[in-house]
Amino acid sequence: MSVAPRSGSGKVTVPEILSRKSQFSNPQPKITCLTAYDYPTARLLDQAGIDMLLVGDSLGMVVLGYESTLPVTLEEMLHHTRAVRRATERALIVADMPYGSFHVSLEESVRNAVRLVKEGGAEAVKVEGGERRIELIARLVEAEIPVVGHVGLTPQSVNALGGFHVQGKSADAARQVERDARAVEAAGAFAIVLESMPRDLAARITENLRIPTIGIGAGPDCDGQVLVIHDLLGLTSGHLPKFARRYADLAAEITRAATEYCDDVRSGSFPSDAESYHSDAELQARPPARQRA
Repeated sequence: MSVAPRSGSGKVTVPEILSRKSQFSNPQPKITCLTAYDYPTARLLDQAGIDMLLVGDSLGMVVLGYESTLPVTLEEMLHHTRAVRRATERALIVADMPYGSFHVSLEESVRNAVRLVKEGGAEAVKVEGGERRIELIARLVEAEIPVVGHVGLTPQSVNALGGFHVQGKSADAARQVERDARAVEAAGAFAIVLESMPRDLAARITENLRIPTIGIGAGPDCDGQVLVIHDLLGLTSGHLPKFARRYADLAAEITRAATEYCDDVRSGSFPSDAESYHSDAELQARPPARQRA
């Protein structure tokens, strides 16, 4: 198993992520980031050497079955962030601020971010939006909450954008994305997600910013990459984004295993004699185990 090189040892920190900003004169290992929403998945990804685990509000679509990220609540984000926190020893944990948690007032927005850190165990929060979020990002940084920005396609703006479309295709649109990225950096974010934009635009932003860029559908020139774990593992139903590479087909494997189990139960071959307890003494002597059902 290969783990990406990193400075120091043990826990990945915000300063380390900042130090991974690549420059022509000082190339650095790419930052690896995946989404995680539960304890077992987070534990496995952490053991695999992933640098950052994003508890994304994408959980609304891939875990909770919503049509978009908009219905996700702060309480749902807290629930899933706590599970990821309990599983993680090395990776930096970033939690999305869900739609509505930072749109009313700065005071309430900071309070909600504090909850994600204090109650959820997040080590940073991610905020969608560019120039409109300058004051919010600055206030969060002032409150000692590290911030990851997010520009380009911002899923929480799906209604305003008219769908999940590539951003920055025209000259004017590209200039706006660049302004958004510079604003996020100036406000104090330590990293920024660039989503669904032309490769040359993402490369230009990456070259001009001092903070690391993490791409998703933005080409290979960013300082790191992030994917939704369900896309990577082949657990996504329906349309798979063009930029998402499937590394496994767990949906087929899960269906196969469940079908085989059903067949074995119906035929009486599960449980077998070897998988059954034969006396009270044998049952009491078994190793302690977590109740499964």
